[in-house]
Amino acid sequence: MSRRTWAGIGIAAAAAALIIVMQMPRSADTHTRKEAAEPVVPTPRQEHISKQNLVAQDIASTDQLTRLDAKQHLVSMIERLSEAGPAQISDDIRKLQKSHDHFTMMIWQNAKHGKQRVYAAKNDWSAADRKTLKGYIDKAASSINQQRSYESSSFKLDGKQYFVIAEPSKNKPKQGVIALMNQRILMEVVNHQKKNLRLIPYPKEGKFKVESVHADTLRDITVRTGHDNEKASHFYENEIVVRFRQDPSRQEMNRIMGELRAESSRKLGYAYVFHASGMDYSQLKAYFLKNWNPLYVEPHYLYMTNDKIKGASSTLPNVPNDLLFAKYQWNLPATETNQAWDLSRGSSDIIVGIVDTGVDLNHPDLQGQLLNGYNVINPDSDPLDDVGHGTHVSGIIGALVNNNEGVAGISWYNKMLPVKALDKSGSGTTYSVAEGIIWAADNGAKVINMSLGNYADSQFLHDAVKYAFDKDVVLVAASGNDNTERPGYPAAYPEVLAVAATDSNWKRASYSNYGDYIDVAAPGTSIASTYPGNQYAALSGTSMASPHVSAMAALIRSRNPDLTNKQVMDIMRSSTIDLGPKGKDKYYGYGQIDIYKALQAAGSTEAPLQFWPQHVQKKMESILKKDK
Repeated sequence: MSRRTWAGIGIAAAAAALIIVMQMPRSADTHTRKEAAEPVVPTPRQEHISKQNLVAQDIASTDQLTRLDAKQHLVSMIERLSEAGPAQISDDIRKLQKSHDHFTMMIWQNAKHGKQRVYAAKNDWSAADRKTLKGYIDKAASSINQQRSYESSSFKLDGKQYFVIAEPSKNKPKQGVIALMNQRILMEVVNHQKKNLRLIPYPKEGKFKVESVHADTLRDITVRTGHDNEKASHFYENEIVVRFRQDPSRQEMNRIMGELRAESSRKLGYAYVFHASGMDYSQLKAYFLKNWNPLYVEPHYLYMTNDKIKGASSTLPNVPNDLLFAKYQWNLPATETNQAWDLSRGSSDIIVGIVDTGVDLNHPDLQGQLLNGYNVINPDSDPLDDVGHGTHVSGIIGALVNNNEGVAGISWYNKMLPVKALDKSGSGTTYSVAEGIIWAADNGAKVINMSLGNYADSQFLHDAVKYAFDKDVVLVAASGNDNTERPGYPAAYPEVLAVAATDSNWKRASYSNYGDYIDVAAPGTSIASTYPGNQYAALSGTSMASPHVSAMAALIRSRNPDLTNKQVMDIMRSSTIDLGPKGKDKYYGYGQIDIYKALQAAGSTEAPLQFWPQHVQKKMESILKKDK
């Protein structure tokens, strides 16, 4: 018997002894916040008012983010170009306007020589609008002459919202730059949050006819208000998902397509999706049950995005220089992210898949952080974000840190794999979401974030989730924004870590779904992050909470790659800060995430104590295998 074999037996004996110790009862975890009363669940009317107030809060925060970001660009420009000639100034401004088209007009002023160079896109503003604009420009020019910064209130030109901002040169008297800023992002945030917080019926009909059913009975339901979404599931009326007991042959498929007069059929994993414009779901279901004895049939559900500030303390460790961190990213100190960076800042070997609306591939705060992803909606195109949701989620996970711009992501080095499974309406089908999950798992993702959901339990989607889980992927999903105890999917699947949302006061967010399936809570209210068009926005929702947990999973796996997905999930559940009723509850799960505590538990070179036997067993198996 070799020395390696003896070593393996010794390790096994030690593991057995430790298992006995672990089975002895342990005292309760004392690292908890003071026990609080059970949260009060708002009524539908209170919920609606709360969500309206939250939208207003997000708009106000986004307005401030826009102004602060614009100021930074102007300060940087005036410092960089103070000694530049006209050609270099023109080239620099044109490049900025091309990549940041919300800089509608820019004026380089050198009043000492009585000159103003205007760089503006063509417009058809009325004489009254031009007069309004001139008033603000004159005030900005006057401020530059007095070497003072200037920032106007918001005003409208041709019904669109703008503001004027100006920065003087510190070294050149009466020299400076003025910008007219388009604030269309505010209306985008309004429209985005009305849908994501379910303030309006959602989704609207798209390419195919969409029907809504009660999630429990599958009986028809009419969605008249946003609140009706809490018990509704949406699906394509003329489509059906079928899993056969045995895959049909080519002849049988031809027969099915002919009898249904189907326009298309698609296969993903084990199931098929059929589309037949001449038949509704009930007719399709009757056909397959009568003729093919399938393992299951179900509607082709739609899954929708689940979107929904305090300054940071100057005594925080690892304070990044990102422009918006100190004033707006309350969520990082709240989760002990800054302190956690002492233990892990991520690894490029651990990839985070983001199944969402795609991403702004050109955003400066995401450069170098993104891998080549996949567009499920249009496989021939890049996974570009035409909604804003996926870009915002991506920034929470991995926006560049310490680049003097925008926001700081939770992970510094984990690469992100964007998968566009939701279309420009912000919704996607069971098929597209399932395909996105499977593609991400097959292309290297060790963590997958899913800020989306539906109230119908789809076996088809569950198959895809199980597929990824069996490949050792950590799956994380948002619980939803309908203030309901009804389980949402994929969050409620046992293979998925379900995330509820909290606010900056460590309270349950009023919109956040709840229930026994909730695993953990994370910040989700007025979260500042990246947004398409090289901009930044503050959004609220469990969609914003979920990527905090996905980023934490990536940091854990970066710190200790030997951990399995089950072990990572257990660490995340056991290392929380207890909120609400003592112990696990339906509002916060095990509590709000504590990234520093989780990374401590994960360890750097060894598995955490509670997983040591399994870890040792893996090493023992490796030793014995080499010894053969």
